[in-house]
Amino acid sequence: MILFPAIDLKQGACVRLIKGEMAQATIFNDDPANQAAKFAAQGFTWLHVVDLDGAFAGQSANRAAVQAILSAVDLPVQLGGGLRDMASIASWFEAGIARVILGTAAVKNPALVAQAAAAFPGRIAVGIDARGGRVAVEGWAETSELTVLDLARRLEDVGVAAIIHTDIDRDGLLGGLNVAASAQLARSIDIPVIASGGLGSIADLELLKAQRVPGLIGAVAGRALYDGRLDPKAALALCAA
Repeated sequence: MILFPAIDLKQGACVRLIKGEMAQATIFNDDPANQAAKFAAQGFTWLHVVDLDGAFAGQSANRAAVQAILSAVDLPVQLGGGLRDMASIASWFEAGIARVILGTAAVKNPALVAQAAAAFPGRIAVGIDARGGRVAVEGWAETSELTVLDLARRLEDVGVAAIIHTDIDRDGLLGGLNVAASAQLARSIDIPVIASGGLGSIADLELLKAQRVPGLIGAVAGRALYDGRLDPKAALALCAA
């Protein structure tokens, strides 16, 4: 199981939000490259980076910060936030991003997801962000009528490498992942699933592993890593076991 440390970017700084609310941002590090280097030194094997401003703007807004991260570490980076056309997707792969995460595009422009997955096999993930079981888009500002499972099933034959499943109502609150929902999603589709939103302690990772669902391949950790509730060494050891 892979543990993805999250670097969420707002105006060039590493922040964490509460339930996706931009007005409730806590700055944890104003140097994203420094934060990436810390995660690399702790032994993480991937980075999960989200351009929060880009998600709202519909185009990359923290390019300098992302490029600084890529220059600072050799780890593969998956990037989401505002990537809604082939040109922007291709430009990030050229810059060194390992995997692109599409969110709003999966709902509003499914043809783009199919085109990108065909052009970049194994390198396109989809972020399915849920509020009350419905898919949220536009930086979580809008909630669609689609259910999580409806959208996931539409993606099964497209060639998507992974789905990052986030429970918005838990995000940033440290109250625990929605393990049941992520595990059920992983059981229902053939695409690997990464759980996100609310990871608060190593108990969440223990519960994830206890599901014994082969398709549930990892989790994203944010605030719990930044405020010390999750010990990186112990968490990585558990994930590797």
